[in-house]
Amino acid sequence: MTQYLDFEKPLAEIEGKAEELRALARANEEMDVAEEASALDAKAAKLLEELYSDLTPWRKCQVARHPERPHCNDYVDALFTEFTPLAGDRNFADDLAVIGGLARFNDQPVMVIGHEKGSDTKSRIERNFGMARPEGYRKAVRLMEMAGRFGLPVITLIDTAGAYPGKGAEERGQSEAIARSTEMCLKIGVPLVSVIIGEGGSGGAVAFATANRVAMLEHSVYSVISPEGCASILWKDAEKMREAAEALRLTAQDLHNLGVCDRIIEEPKGGAHRDRDAAVESVRAAITEMLADLDGKDAKALIQDRRQKFLDIGSKGLAA
Repeated sequence: MTQYLDFEKPLAEIEGKAEELRALARANEEMDVAEEASALDAKAAKLLEELYSDLTPWRKCQVARHPERPHCNDYVDALFTEFTPLAGDRNFADDLAVIGGLARFNDQPVMVIGHEKGSDTKSRIERNFGMARPEGYRKAVRLMEMAGRFGLPVITLIDTAGAYPGKGAEERGQSEAIARSTEMCLKIGVPLVSVIIGEGGSGGAVAFATANRVAMLEHSVYSVISPEGCASILWKDAEKMREAAEALRLTAQDLHNLGVCDRIIEEPKGGAHRDRDAAVESVRAAITEMLADLDGKDAKALIQDRRQKFLDIGSKGLAA
């Protein structure tokens, strides 16, 4: 059963009425509701088109956080073969908010790393809602270092509200772990491509997304802070998150204009959660193209390409 966002309530009513008609018809075979149900379907499709044709930044945040949106595990299962998860940071523990391991993408050996939020209450608690602790970033560093040693391209899938800010995480060096992960992204001599599949929050996302090529799904967001956090700091009122979302310029479209994001991956109408298979295939095509764009470059060229990308951020938008 589809979970509807606040702004989708009119759509929920129409689709609900169409389903009620079909349920009545199933209970009474003599009823013919095909024409009425089709008319409601057409009305719902038109409304869906209108709602998603010009989403505000805050509504994009809501779509990016949709609980039915495909998560990292969904993409790993669909896009990669022979996935062999690698656990632990060889220091403290295994952080389940970060998954990673060896796999094949289009039959090419790769290292895949990503944030996993979980899909139900139990898994969300186990995964800490995708908010990694220091050991998660140290695991990522270990896997990226391994990829560099064996010449494997690295693919990262980002979906996190941010790094976990708890007391234990701070005691174990959260900031240092994020910095080391970002540093490793910059210095490995293999292709590194990233896709923001949902939320890209703060340094917790940057630690995986300091890549040669960064793609964002059409309704994903990427920002230094959440709109609620920004509103709490600037206006002392988390309810001003809509104004904060506007000011943060966190949408894929804004970030593409600034050069933070290299490409926008089109989502199915109504968001990736409405057609998960189509969303997965769009991500597959984008990753394939990004890796092809980097094919043939040696380690020195890849490192220079990556560094220059981040030095140039903002110049595109300023020039425009």
